[in-house]
Amino acid sequence: MKRLRETAERLRNWGRWGKDDEIGTLNFTTPEDIVAAARLVREGRVFSLALAYDAAGPQSGKSNYPAMGRFNPIHLMLRTGTDAYSGVLDHRRIRGADDIIIMPLQAGTQWDGLAHIFYDDYMYNGYDVRLVTSGGAAKNGIEKTREKMVGRGVLLDVARAKGSGWLEDGYAITSDDLDETMAAQEVEVRRGDYLLVRTGQMKAKLDAGSWDGYPGGDAPGLGFDTLDWLHAREVAAVATDTWGVEVRPNQTRDANQPWHWVSIPNMGLTVGEIFHLEELAEDCAADGRYEFMFVAPALPVTGAVGSPTNPLAIK
Repeated sequence: MKRLRETAERLRNWGRWGKDDEIGTLNFTTPEDIVAAARLVREGRVFSLALAYDAAGPQSGKSNYPAMGRFNPIHLMLRTGTDAYSGVLDHRRIRGADDIIIMPLQAGTQWDGLAHIFYDDYMYNGYDVRLVTSGGAAKNGIEKTREKMVGRGVLLDVARAKGSGWLEDGYAITSDDLDETMAAQEVEVRRGDYLLVRTGQMKAKLDAGSWDGYPGGDAPGLGFDTLDWLHAREVAAVATDTWGVEVRPNQTRDANQPWHWVSIPNMGLTVGEIFHLEELAEDCAADGRYEFMFVAPALPVTGAVGSPTNPLAIK
């Protein structure tokens, strides 16, 4: 616990962008960065990094991790083509279909907002945790990012750099691993970038035809020492192809998800989870370009602490 608290205090960004800031490291991306990212689009190839939101999603996997109430999306029809054909809705003088979806905002490919994880009685920028109520987050709500999640994206395919289809569960990616992957791919992670890290775990689950162990089970992921690496490089956000970004089992028993304790409430780092990186990774390996324009806005749900997204990598 001592190391965790020392790291939290050393990397804390509270007040860095003013006492009223609610978007944290997303401030690192400037308008000039976005213009430069747009210049990375050469062929117009677009890669969606999202899983489909349906009943076959990752929350269906069995896991020994305590359930947090998350489930796969439930899609329901309000009116259908059968209704139209039968004529039961003809009094509306228009025929069509409508539907609804019921889902936790973090059921699939998603962003963790800055009100998602607390550090003691505080969230990012020193806001009191009691500002998050049954009505939502009065501070650090995901809607504050509505004009963000756009910029230069960089994929670090750690699994491929190590000559593997996927990293073994429990493998802690180190800062050295990230540096070695950058060198192998001849790409540099810079201030304001959106960093995507591929472990290959999602591919392993998809190839096996089962999500068992994925939602909260053992997983490869970022080790605790990468927090200093991310802080020093001033990345805007980081996302991986795993359920929780950091390595599981965690590297300490003093806290559950200790990397999250520092990254979100102390650094103000936006974190993306359950990103599908396989098609993008294959294309990057084929053309040798691991940078691209990245566009992945959150849904501006007022007071939400997370959001689904359909991330796009554009080359």
